[in-house]
Amino acid sequence: MAGKMWAGRFTKESDALADDFNSSIGFDFRMYKNDIEGSVAHATMLGACGIIPKAAVEHICEGLCGILDDISSGRLCADPACEDVHMFVEAELTRRIGDEGKMLHTARSRNDQVALDIRLYMRNKCDEIEGLLVELMDATVTLASEHKYDIMPGYTHLQRAQPIVFAHHLLAYAEMFK
Repeated sequence: MAGKMWAGRFTKESDALADDFNSSIGFDFRMYKNDIEGSVAHATMLGACGIIPKAAVEHICEGLCGILDDISSGRLCADPACEDVHMFVEAELTRRIGDEGKMLHTARSRNDQVALDIRLYMRNKCDEIEGLLVELMDATVTLASEHKYDIMPGYTHLQRAQPIVFAHHLLAYAEMFK
């Protein structure tokens, strides 16, 4: 599909080991939704500022949505020849809509893309983790309500102390999760 980012700068092909070392697509491809979301926003901004034509914005956004659908459905997979998810999306977009796809890189560095993708990815993951923690706390509270009369030894400094109710022990964990 796409060439290597630095291919035009050298007279010889790079070594496969060097290509593998430079490639991050094996782990950053999981951010494809974030990369496409950021690219749609970037293209929209370029059009709103009059930097690229509105028609190009429409073609770019339609192309990006098509890529998102194809990846999400499994019809399109990461191309290991691309160094990273950004290169993959841009190359696929250009393959689909032509040179207008190259306009997507206008006024944006690869570092800008990486920073945005990671921020969006982490925001989504934090929301996901927060939801899982709420589920865990709910399950802990439910379990505690089932054991409100069960006695167990409490501990302090790794030694047995006063007897406590197992429910209180469980609710201490719910508080820590909170």
